[in-house]
Amino acid sequence: MSKVILVVEDEVSIATLLKYNLEKAGYEVLLAHDGKEGFDLAIAKSPDLMLLDLMLPTMDGMEVCKELRSQKKNIPIIMLTARDDEFDKVLGLELGADDYMTKPFSPREVTARVKAVLRRFTTSLETEQEESDNKSLNFGNLVVYPERFEAFLDEQPLEFTPKEFELLVYLLENKNRVLTRDQLLSAVWNYDFAGDTRIVDVHISHLREKIEENSRKPKFIKTIRGIGYKFEEPKNV
Repeated sequence: MSKVILVVEDEVSIATLLKYNLEKAGYEVLLAHDGKEGFDLAIAKSPDLMLLDLMLPTMDGMEVCKELRSQKKNIPIIMLTARDDEFDKVLGLELGADDYMTKPFSPREVTARVKAVLRRFTTSLETEQEESDNKSLNFGNLVVYPERFEAFLDEQPLEFTPKEFELLVYLLENKNRVLTRDQLLSAVWNYDFAGDTRIVDVHISHLREKIEENSRKPKFIKTIRGIGYKFEEPKNV
């Protein structure tokens, strides 16, 4: 599927030229001729990249960029301007633009910049996803990867039901905190009322059988009498 580029440029001749050359390079192109139209299209269509002119009617490029970033829209933005103004360049980048081009520019230069920014952005997203997937919770000989639904004890894989795994991750993320059965019901089973807390006890028992050397003398998941449970990391595991 081809990448979608949103061109926000009020000079029709420049917008048409950009559209022609970007489509020739294999991109799908959306056009907007004022800032408000460009902002609305960016929100509605979530393009893969924006070419955003600085001087625009209704909303200037700086304002469009600022508003998109304030709404957590992580769209790569290349600012376009007819002014070779260092202040504009710095301010644009501070507001969240990813690159900056001064008119006049050649179509080949624009296409090259677009490819470069998309490549950087894609690589960054892949790195973030990889880091997220590889994020682990480590407690002695127990290692859990929440995003991968994987856990290992002494480097041996463990098998859990979805709710067992969700309960384990919640306990790990709240280590050394005493959690009531009702809190666990609410967090893991989405019960926002005092339900049948025996379901918690049953799942805790199953977890202990899988991660404790001796489930009758647990080192990880401690029972806090009359209250609930607490996950502790043993000093020597």
